[in-house]
Amino acid sequence: MKHLTMTDHALAVRKNAYAPYSGFQVGAALQCTDGSIFTGCNVENASYSMTICAERSAIVQAIAAGKQSFRSIAIVGGKTEAAAKTTPCPPCGACLQVLAEFCDGDFPILLTDGVHKLKEFLPNAFQLT
Repeated sequence: MKHLTMTDHALAVRKNAYAPYSGFQVGAALQCTDGSIFTGCNVENASYSMTICAERSAIVQAIAAGKQSFRSIAIVGGKTEAAAKTTPCPPCGACLQVLAEFCDGDFPILLTDGVHKLKEFLPNAFQLT
């Protein structure tokens, strides 16, 4: 049996994305520190602000299952499967801020061009202090 990578999980769930308006399907796979994996895909809405990103979908599912400690996230996206496998799809600002709620700046974000740290994308995350 083939061992699935985090990117494989993200690519698989990307196929379930509901993206009739943009055609841009995104998949995310979030690994918890206990090794469990939660996946999510984007779900668009005619009222664009109601759209749910793949990353937040995965995080919400993990939280609903009682998980709050995360090891890494893999994200893929694009209008075609070929693009999703080759073109990096970094998380949006809202998803970065949600990740920052649970993860430190060194949290790894796996994209098709390599591994990035959360703090590279969001150096000044909002915090209530």
